[in-house]
Amino acid sequence: VQLQACGGGLVQAGGSLRLSCAASGLTFGTYAMGWFRQAPGKERMIVAAITWSGGSTYYADSVKGRFTISRDNAKNTVDLQMNSLKPEDTAVYYCGATRAGPHFIVVLISYYNLWGQGTEVTVSS
Repeated sequence: VQLQACGGGLVQAGGSLRLSCAASGLTFGTYAMGWFRQAPGKERMIVAAITWSGGSTYYADSVKGRFTISRDNAKNTVDLQMNSLKPEDTAVYYCGATRAGPHFIVVLISYYNLWGQGTEVTVSS
């Protein structure tokens, strides 16, 4: 089982990035997915989550209206479109996966048991 995240980089404030997480070795369509981030010296926190059906989403208050999570169960991918980036969005971003019912959004980090390796996002002011 593997989650492979990519798409991070250096961007100026106000810019955009699109992160992607590719899953392999699991029945992707039965996993709730989430994107998390960890800034230096801080705990990992949830950014966005999506049900395995893709029908419902959750966003942390700090990214609402700027970030969009989406998934493609045919391609086993979950993406995070990040717009209007701010310096405070600088962090290592991780995708996570957890088995859940079709309508469950999982926001507690402790429920996630599969993790990607992280991709670094740096937003300059």
